[in-house]
Amino acid sequence: MKKLFSLLLCVSLLLGICPSAAYAAGEWPETADIEADGGILMDASTGAILYGKNIHNAYYPASITKILTALIVIERCSLDETVTFSHDAVYNVEAGSTSAGLDEGDVLSVRDCLYALLLKSANEVANALAEHVAGSIDGFSQLMNEKAASLGCVDSHFANPSGLNNENHYTSAYDMALISQAALQNETFMKIDSTLYYDLPVTKRNPEGARIYPGHKMLKKNLSEYYEGCLGGKTGYTSLAGNTLVTFAERDGLRLIAVILNGHQSHYRDTKALLDFGFQNFQTVNILDFDLTYASVENDMTIAGLPASPLSGLRLDSSSLLTLPKSGDFTYVTSQITYDLPESAPPDAIARVEYFWGDRHLGSAYLFINAVSTSGASSDYATTAAQIADITLKAETTSEESGASQASDRAPFYVPPVVWVILGVLAAVAALTGIFIAVKSYHEKKEMEARLKRRQKRMARLNDGSISSMEFDIKMEQKRRNRSSARRQRFRRRR
Repeated sequence: MKKLFSLLLCVSLLLGICPSAAYAAGEWPETADIEADGGILMDASTGAILYGKNIHNAYYPASITKILTALIVIERCSLDETVTFSHDAVYNVEAGSTSAGLDEGDVLSVRDCLYALLLKSANEVANALAEHVAGSIDGFSQLMNEKAASLGCVDSHFANPSGLNNENHYTSAYDMALISQAALQNETFMKIDSTLYYDLPVTKRNPEGARIYPGHKMLKKNLSEYYEGCLGGKTGYTSLAGNTLVTFAERDGLRLIAVILNGHQSHYRDTKALLDFGFQNFQTVNILDFDLTYASVENDMTIAGLPASPLSGLRLDSSSLLTLPKSGDFTYVTSQITYDLPESAPPDAIARVEYFWGDRHLGSAYLFINAVSTSGASSDYATTAAQIADITLKAETTSEESGASQASDRAPFYVPPVVWVILGVLAAVAALTGIFIAVKSYHEKKEMEARLKRRQKRMARLNDGSISSMEFDIKMEQKRRNRSSARRQRFRRRR
């Protein structure tokens, strides 16, 4: 019976998850246009890429590098730790580069330094923080590259904490969006990054302290570049990098990240165009409001007349979000299941469902089986997951081969819901037939074992007497013939 649960679960998941040509992908909203060489617009909640231009090309990032620097410092330091500025930290910067006016021997808290780093974009502060965390610029650069790799970055290499010109210091729009996504999820980072002003303490060159303001113009209501819903971000400029800009913005529950690389003094116009495009055309929704595949598995079991309690824990992560075009329909969304889970996956997750609009990734959700109703159920669930993985892998391979042979033919192909119902009924009938055969085989096996045991007992008794097994068989055959003869005589008398 437990195998039946696995079988029906597999069938249900395959009908609801496996990639197919059931729906032709709806039209994606017309994209924005930017002047910069590279740029990206990402839904921060789902990681969906809504727009991209040369997103994997390498560019010099300039001071948007400091987003990664700040993220590492926040993760490794207490805000109340003190940082002493060395000679190298203050003077190992390009002449004329941005500074907070600090000097050798000045002492600030990590909190003060982070405000100066993100709001003022102070390069000597970036150096001092790097020395405080790792002992040297090179040591901190190694931490930067390790952190970037852990976030999924594949196009980057960082050589300093400030972003000043270095031919070995580069990133891509995609990588910068991943780094920014991690920063946006960090409450301490966002509190600092969204601040409109901050007062630095007394230092050698600033005996009365100094008030600093963010360099990002979209945060400032008195400027024409102000953008409603802007949460923060980071500006950058060097002679090699040109204008670079990272911007966070939120409206109606949709959080967006816009990255501009190698802008040509158009970075604010480009960013506004991307954000307008995103807010006008997209929405972030809860997956559970749309994907009912997993809720229907228990219903499918009930319809087939089978107990569904062992599968009552099958569910999607209720906090998972999906990015959808406002003008689109969920029927255009396809999904596929993967069992290659990251280390950060919840311990009771058995799989992850990935959602797509054509070849665009819209979001993902972990799939759980966490209800244990009987002893040993956990191993049954593990077996079920393994069986689903095997069947789904075969289905995905078949789908890929089919898709390759039909790449030139993209005409819409729609399968009516009634077809899926019929397939479900056929699957249930096949499952019930399998049960009948299994039960019949089971009883036949038991009967055979019982006969064998009876014979063994008789033979044991014969061995204790004087009759041989051959004589016993002859007598048993004679008894069977006598019983048959008696039955025939009784039948004749009745006639």
